Amino acid sequence: MSLSGGLKLTDLNDFITPSQACIKPINVPKTDSTTEIKIDDTGDYYEINAYGEETKLETATITLNDCLACSGCITSAESMLVSLQSHKELYNVIGDNRIAIETGQLQRLRTIVVSISPQSRASMAAKFNLSIQQVYDRLNWFFKERLGINYVVDTSFSRDFSLIESAKEFVQRYIEYYKNNNKQGVLPMISSSCPGWICYAEKTHDFILPYIDTTKSPQQVMGSIIKYYIGGKLGLLPNQIYHVAVMPCYDKKLEASRPCFTNETYKTRDVDCVITTGEIEKMFEEQSLDIQTIPELPSDGFLTKYGISNETNKPILLGTLGSSSGGYLHFIMKYAAYHLFNIVVTDENIINATGPIRFKQGRNNDYREVHLINPENENEVLLCFVYAYGFRNIQNLVRKVKAVNNPRLKKPLPFHYVEVMACPSGCINGGGQLKSDNGSNYVSKEWIEQAENAYQSISLVNGFQDPTDNSAINELYKEWLESPESAKAREMLHTEYKAIQKSEVNALMVSW
Repeated sequence: MSLSGGLKLTDLNDFITPSQACIKPINVPKTDSTTEIKIDDTGDYYEINAYGEETKLETATITLNDCLACSGCITSAESMLVSLQSHKELYNVIGDNRIAIETGQLQRLRTIVVSISPQSRASMAAKFNLSIQQVYDRLNWFFKERLGINYVVDTSFSRDFSLIESAKEFVQRYIEYYKNNNKQGVLPMISSSCPGWICYAEKTHDFILPYIDTTKSPQQVMGSIIKYYIGGKLGLLPNQIYHVAVMPCYDKKLEASRPCFTNETYKTRDVDCVITTGEIEKMFEEQSLDIQTIPELPSDGFLTKYGISNETNKPILLGTLGSSSGGYLHFIMKYAAYHLFNIVVTDENIINATGPIRFKQGRNNDYREVHLINPENENEVLLCFVYAYGFRNIQNLVRKVKAVNNPRLKKPLPFHYVEVMACPSGCINGGGQLKSDNGSNYVSKEWIEQAENAYQSISLVNGFQDPTDNSAINELYKEWLESPESAKAREMLHTEYKAIQKSEVNALMVSW
């Protein structure tokens, strides 16, 4: 793995120390004047010279290789796992299957399943001016007909499990905290589907781990379904299935590599390989294919959130309302309002802040509070939910939770639920998403908005489905998990987070 030309570290350690700032060195022109740096309310940096003149500074960019090189956020062992997860590994498994067939060693065959995230579909739709349905059907053709993949599935399906389980967990925590009057429930509950946020919390703020939702992300729920439910249906052991997830984020590679998502008996992971949206684009280039001209293969509806088209009578994708990071706040607010206060909140209420819902905008576009108001007393906020995207807002969140946790400060509970994402604008702006064709790696607000619009278009064009109305999910609860409250449901759909202890590094051993 290549390193940045401006970066060289020896004695790499698994954590940043004060002597190893997370920064990519840049050339700064020398001047004779004394200057100072100012940061405005939007987070932009300005250089102020001796005459009071301000010059906006360019943001230093850090590539994935640079981040892995500093070894601050990702351990050296984790960086090795990430390097092993690429589309080349998928090619290797396809090649092994081909050899197994040619040599008659069918026992060596592995069933390959590819699960595609809705954010990746949206990124491709935005770049290539296609509909979400066209992207999915063309990827279905590419994987099945071109590469010989056995199954292509949709992580929107497994996301319904994540949404339902997260909502149930929030309601239970709220009841334990307030209605049982014993403060045993841990609030606020903070979402857990962003692995970048989880990695940060485990390594730097272990006090916040009890607040994090224990529900697995859609990626990992799909891994459980494929390896342990579908595998059983097909008569296959977990290590006889190779599961590839197409995701918008490099951190999803780290998530798939977590020890708790590994089956030691069969020496396999629930998600064997994660490839980003950008890697899919590269695969098309390597295959000399253009997604705008390849054929379409309609989905068979297998593990896909779908309805039936009135025009073609074939399966079509259905959307989920809410943010392009999964719609957690949207669904949990509706669910909690009804199950805790018997208040019916509609989708339109949450989207447009009508009825019992009110918005309170933060200092930037990546922070917003969503309030459930008591219909009988408009001055009473029953629930305060928050969107907090990007590390600037995450740091503010951590400080507020720490204040609640400190008995000396006696701070009141500021909010009840937080949808956290490490990336500004959330998953639709993940580091593995496609870039525009303007030749720049800079992601503009216009480009993010284009991908966001593509993501939301599936609900507008094909329609949407509330997770609790997904009959396939309800059937799996009964057939696979025995019941929604079973021990098996807990094992397959939930996980836990643990603090990772730091080890000190001798700063004198660090060389630049």
